[in-house]
Amino acid sequence: MARKSAPDDLLAPLTLAVGQEELLLDRAVAQVVAAAKAADPDTDVRDLPPGGLQPGSLAELTTPSLFAERKVIVIRAAQDLSADSVKEVKAYIEAPADEVIMVLVHAGGAKGKGLLDAARKAGAREVACAKLAKAGERLAFVKGEFRSLGRSATPEACQALLDALGSDLRELAAACSQLTSDVEGAIDETVVARYYSGRAEATGFEVADLAVTGRAAEALERLRWALAVGQPPTGITYALASGVRSIGRLATTGRNMRPADLARELGMPPWKVERVRQQMRGWTGDGVAVALTAIAQADAAVKGGSDDPAFALERAVVAVARAARAGSRPAY
Repeated sequence: MARKSAPDDLLAPLTLAVGQEELLLDRAVAQVVAAAKAADPDTDVRDLPPGGLQPGSLAELTTPSLFAERKVIVIRAAQDLSADSVKEVKAYIEAPADEVIMVLVHAGGAKGKGLLDAARKAGAREVACAKLAKAGERLAFVKGEFRSLGRSATPEACQALLDALGSDLRELAAACSQLTSDVEGAIDETVVARYYSGRAEATGFEVADLAVTGRAAEALERLRWALAVGQPPTGITYALASGVRSIGRLATTGRNMRPADLARELGMPPWKVERVRQQMRGWTGDGVAVALTAIAQADAAVKGGSDDPAFALERAVVAVARAARAGSRPAY
């Protein structure tokens, strides 16, 4: 099996799912199993838990059945296999059995790299399942979820869902499924807020969006609600700082740059560049400096420098809202 299997060949003799993102690993396995059962409803699936492959058992698992039905053998946590089991798997993938599909689930990295390299050399079909560590990757995941479900959502809705639910891909995937199932028509920011009102509306980023546009009263109301539903104070100061810094960064870029170039320069999606551009109205350079100082003081307070972190956050929100109204022109 030296020839490389095609990425879309779900019935390849060997599939290698590499990474540590559990949802993506489970999906890679499920896709192979589904394809095998579609080709042969009587497919025998053996999904071995971590540590489930014992030395000497692989030969029995891969022996063709008397009834010649297809088999799928899933080996989880392949990086933790014993030396004897690794030797057996390496020997098997050099000469795989007919009608047997093996899926090796491997965390990647240095541990168990010998098996990883052997599987690649043998021409395994490989599926990348790395953690989505960057915000842009998680945003792309949410957009992809809606597309795979046959629907689209606005960029603002996708970002609002991330703000509301955080980085857990299972929860994000479940939310996308729920929204596409329950909502007819466009899925926008209003829809997300309606379904996740206790979470989406009470995030630090919602507080920040109101504060940087000078809407102090509304920002304070959202702040109190966010704290009431358990939003961490440090997350709120982070959101405030992120909002003000975005304004400062956009203000110091070339005024004649195209939106697409600005987005690349600042590492923001185009829709966010446009939102920050609108938020800049009323800001001055001094206002940005004052707001960041107030946020830094609040951050120190919520990390143990004050007996009343809620009051420190309120002061920061008011300072940001006042700074947003300090001038009549965009900053700088």
